[in-house]
Amino acid sequence: MTPQKLPYVLDRRAWLRWTGVACLTHPLIAGCGRQTAETLEPAGTSDFLMRFPEKVALRVLNDRPPCLETPWSYFGEDLTPNEAFYVRWHLQGIPTSVDLRTWRLKIGGHVEKPLELSMTDLRRMEAVSVAAVNQCSGNSRSLAVPHVPGAQWRNGAMGNARWTGVPLRALLRRAGLKAKAVQATFNGLDEAPLPSVPDFVKALDIEHALQAEAEVLVAYEMNGAPLPLLNGFPVRLVVPGWYATYWIKALSEIVVLPHRFDGYWMAKAYRIPVTAGANETPGKLATKTEPIGRMNVRSFFVRPAAEERLPAGRPCELNGVAFNGGTGIKKVQFSTDGGATWMDARLGDDLGRYSFRRWRGEWTPPAAGEYRLQVRAAGNDGETQTATANWNRGGYMRNVIEEVKVTAG
Repeated sequence: MTPQKLPYVLDRRAWLRWTGVACLTHPLIAGCGRQTAETLEPAGTSDFLMRFPEKVALRVLNDRPPCLETPWSYFGEDLTPNEAFYVRWHLQGIPTSVDLRTWRLKIGGHVEKPLELSMTDLRRMEAVSVAAVNQCSGNSRSLAVPHVPGAQWRNGAMGNARWTGVPLRALLRRAGLKAKAVQATFNGLDEAPLPSVPDFVKALDIEHALQAEAEVLVAYEMNGAPLPLLNGFPVRLVVPGWYATYWIKALSEIVVLPHRFDGYWMAKAYRIPVTAGANETPGKLATKTEPIGRMNVRSFFVRPAAEERLPAGRPCELNGVAFNGGTGIKKVQFSTDGGATWMDARLGDDLGRYSFRRWRGEWTPPAAGEYRLQVRAAGNDGETQTATANWNRGGYMRNVIEEVKVTAG
């Protein structure tokens, strides 16, 4: 295909044509490869940018199925704009349209009263909202040393939104759980291209699903608007504090089980070592693993950006975001001398324990030269970022003191 002017805009007609071709020509093997479709590589970078429907130009890791990363500048907002929110699908056959006149959310299995709920039914139920970070389990995988396979995300496979919908516990109680219910599984409208590719189904323990403090939602709004199609329209599961592998998009079916689910995406994929920090070494892989679950603590610089040039001798604002798996952020500290000394940052508005927490500081570069700025956060549970990055074979749960290098002059 002939390269288009950057960024390439994939309008709805082109998208439907593209997805039809994709289903015929690109069977999925689990994971995201490095494919492109009518994109142009900017000179001197390894970026591919593409505009999908309802989206600004996002960095393309894979286009079939879409794996699209949020440009860093959008993290200057506490709530990530819907049009800039990252995208991660696993199966090739993603929904390109959904007719709400016929769509139903089915709830069945080990329940007293199977349900089929329309969007109207869901919106008639009491709605709740929660601000929560959605982060891919492999966010920052490209930074793993040594390298690991999988989607090579930088740090932008995350976003923070205010999700609105119906509590999962309310739906399960409406269906009526039978005695000895153990887990609930969640399936979406995406489809595998071949029978040999496992359907993307995830599971939560019933105790987690019913726990009020967990705030698990079936969400139909994101930042006050209907979900973008690429982010899960018409509804998606929201599991605050947990990695996005559980946040099933285009949710269509919930099945309650009287036993533990042993599907591929729980029993084989998205598993981490049962070790401190999910850590292992290439030469000594952990023998025992478990499904990934709650997010660890992280913090980042948003400003200044990496390699930014700052005026020497003049005050500069520092700011960024911090978050963890749901205990909330207790403090953030930054260093302007490579970690020799640390200063407390000011914390911004508290949007909730699952949300981004903005932090701010001020620094005056004392002289021209290069500087290494670092940031670390601590949660209310005492968890902190470490001086050395953890490593595991999946590239999951990166945890390290983050840094940017800047030049003053």
